[in-house]
Amino acid sequence: MPTTIKERVVIASASGAWLTTEDGHRLLDLPAGLWYANIGHGRERIAQAAAKQMTTLETYHLFGIHANRPAIDLAERLRGLVPVADASFILTSGGSDSVEVACKLARRYWQQVGRTRKTVVLSRTGGYHGLHGFGTSIAGLDFNRAGYGTESLIPETARIPLADLAATRTLIERIGPGNVAALVAEPVVGTGGVHPPPDGYLTGLQALCQEFDILLVADEVITGFGRTGEWFASHRWGIEPDLITMAKGITSGYAPLGAVAVSGRVSEPFMSGDDAPIFRQGITYSGHATACAVAMENLDVLEEEDLVARVRALEPVLATAFGSLAESPLVHEVRAIGLMAGVQLLPDVPADEVIRGCRERGVLTRLLAGNALHVCPPFVITPDEIRFAADVIAAALDAVAERTAA
Repeated sequence: MPTTIKERVVIASASGAWLTTEDGHRLLDLPAGLWYANIGHGRERIAQAAAKQMTTLETYHLFGIHANRPAIDLAERLRGLVPVADASFILTSGGSDSVEVACKLARRYWQQVGRTRKTVVLSRTGGYHGLHGFGTSIAGLDFNRAGYGTESLIPETARIPLADLAATRTLIERIGPGNVAALVAEPVVGTGGVHPPPDGYLTGLQALCQEFDILLVADEVITGFGRTGEWFASHRWGIEPDLITMAKGITSGYAPLGAVAVSGRVSEPFMSGDDAPIFRQGITYSGHATACAVAMENLDVLEEEDLVARVRALEPVLATAFGSLAESPLVHEVRAIGLMAGVQLLPDVPADEVIRGCRERGVLTRLLAGNALHVCPPFVITPDEIRFAADVIAAALDAVAERTAA
């Protein structure tokens, strides 16, 4: 916090892929806020959609028999987008909420079907799943679980390797498949440094879950809504999860909203018969009418401007431009997929100096786990802007290299 206060950067306005600070400095937004500004900043039509909904019905809760039309319409639209069989939706206020709901529902499901020992939730080393109770407990980044007096706030959790199916099988067998409720995985590990899955990994992970009767939860809070060049990363890698968590790109950050896509298998015990049990997961702003109206308009923009296809077209541009940074003596490797990348610096490279140098030259980036620079620009970025960003990072790296060599 002391460093934050001394070096605070106050963002005053934004348009497209660009930000402007209070002191008038213009910056290319490489992190897209926090992975969310998919359609870019400053879309007036989104503001108009929000205003129209607010002056009609700002919101009304979804408890019990109550509903609002934007929430119903959004759920119907999402059903046509997600690779989840017979999907229904629980709407939330963001990604951490969605992870919390998914983990609780997975455990509640097994209790309801009589397999009460299935309580353990697995997650990948390096994974990030927000910082609510379950998100903190299943964090694959150890520092996010540290400092609370126990190894895990919720005790029934365990980590699997980042991408080792054989070791994952061994761990599941050691814990006992009859004790494991769910496995939560980001298709592309994001905050952990941008790690795309090796070929065959996600389908192999799904096969393990099916073999051992474990619910697969795809955390697509970052990758959902086009970031990897498909509507969902699960599409790209050919998996059909039992649950998908989503947020960020659902509104491109114009309003706080999240959702959990729930397969028919998981929802069925709570939907059938007059004596069906209640899944008690109430969030005040679940299905917030204005946020849902914003999401619908955001989806319109993605479709009308064919922005998911644009991500596919820009993927090789970004991979080439940022891949060249691997030639720097300060860079260990560059990992890129879709319109996201992690520029992995060597452990002893002062990343804060590199980031400061980028900012002085007109590019905003931030630090991810493992000393990696965050690259995840809005879908409206141009090829020239991508190359400009890579050139700026190269110049900042060169300046740090020269200083440390002197």
